[in-house]
Amino acid sequence: METYRYLLDLAIILLFTKALGLLTRRVQMPQVVGALLAGVILGPAMMGILTETNFIHEVAEIGVIVLMFCAGLETDIQELKASGKASFVIALCGVAVPLAGGFAAAWFFNKPGIIESNAACSTFLQNIFIGIILTATSVSITVETLKEMGKLKTRSGNAILGAAIIDDVLGIIALTLVTSMADSSVNIYTVLLKIVGFFVFSGVVGFLFYKGYKAWTAHSEKGLRRHVIMAFVFCLLMAYIAEKFFGVADITGAFIAGLIISNTDKSSFLEKKFDTLSYMLLSPVFFASIGLKVELPKMSVAIVSFAVVLTVVAVLTKIIGCGLGAKACGYKNYQCQRIGVGMISRGEVALIVASKGEALGLMGANFLGPVIIVVVFTTIITPVLLKWIFKKGPNISTLPKEQEVTSFYEDVARVRGEGQ
Repeated sequence: METYRYLLDLAIILLFTKALGLLTRRVQMPQVVGALLAGVILGPAMMGILTETNFIHEVAEIGVIVLMFCAGLETDIQELKASGKASFVIALCGVAVPLAGGFAAAWFFNKPGIIESNAACSTFLQNIFIGIILTATSVSITVETLKEMGKLKTRSGNAILGAAIIDDVLGIIALTLVTSMADSSVNIYTVLLKIVGFFVFSGVVGFLFYKGYKAWTAHSEKGLRRHVIMAFVFCLLMAYIAEKFFGVADITGAFIAGLIISNTDKSSFLEKKFDTLSYMLLSPVFFASIGLKVELPKMSVAIVSFAVVLTVVAVLTKIIGCGLGAKACGYKNYQCQRIGVGMISRGEVALIVASKGEALGLMGANFLGPVIIVVVFTTIITPVLLKWIFKKGPNISTLPKEQEVTSFYEDVARVRGEGQ
């Protein structure tokens, strides 16, 4: 018999994410925190009203793709180019320090008599894999928070975006290296070739699409809806090709698609249309779906202790690693703090990496609970810390135009806030 339960699920998600979003805003917290909490409260971890169905999972996947596409549309590509070298250094430090910290924490607890592991591979590979989980960065949480605060187009925001994209690539390489040690069928050279191929492909396709789209828009002033459809088609195709043929995250393909279109004269119009699509349906489902994944197993004192240590390590290593990388590239102290905090969230990226590792025997079942705790805590704390950390530093209105966000974007943020 055909079921229409998904309609009720959507209604509940939209109602609760908005209600809790408004509640968290009243206590000076980003609304995305309320959306995340809505998923936790409604999901198996608390009330058990909702579970993550295939429908919710797929809508959530489209949600994060559109979110990153919008981030690409709103990105100042010149500033992103200027921060390219810095983003690489930040991402490199933001991978190396958490990797070392996660390995050290796992090495201390992953021993007979403390936490028994049933993983098929060696203890060394297991500990390395825990470190790799901590290297992940879920930029979608940070993007939504920065958009809500009107800070996405700051110098710090651009550095976070660039570093997160590079972080994703470095994470894929690190995961592949460990996977190849446990699974002989995985070839690291093939993976590296695919990653390079993706960026070459993006450059060629991006140039051709940009030229074709620009010529088309010059002779197509009427019927602006077709521009939205064509842009969405390009976004989805780039996301699909990235994941399917190159093994790169679909959100990376979507972000690059948005980046390409951001140079056209229709980018402002498209940004408004996709923002509406995102906040009306897709973003609430995506953020709630993260909370719906939370289902903590029974854990011993040792496992709880490991969860606490791993959570502290996860937060500090991203702040220290990315902050040091930013400092080495000449960023001011307050900007280093913002960048470090913006990279804390692990979100769905860490869950995907953890699930792959468990399936390959790189991580025992006892370690899944602590990883989930890390994901939930870092996902919820990042928006809170971002709002606090962006209050520090000089007043934005006193800075030169090229250094920080302009008053126009402050006005946009204020109007959006009044319209919620």
